Amino acid sequence: MAKGRVSFNTEHCKACELCVNFCPKNILMLDKTRINVLGYHPISVTEMEKCTGCALCAVMCPDMVIVVERA
Repeated sequence: MAKGRVSFNTEHCKACELCVNFCPKNILMLDKTRINVLGYHPISVTEMEKCTGCALCAVMCPDMVIVVERA
């Protein structure tokens, strides 16, 4: 199974949660401990080791906040 690594431009995240809803591994969530410059809780990953690199999160993100790298 392919492995992936996601990274985020959290300052541009509008917390729409589309990526959260479409992640097949359920490893994305809003970081309730932080607020970005737009005033939202940005996206974060809970268990990077479970990421398969499918990139559904990046495809669904309307603001291109997410970058997926496949290993």
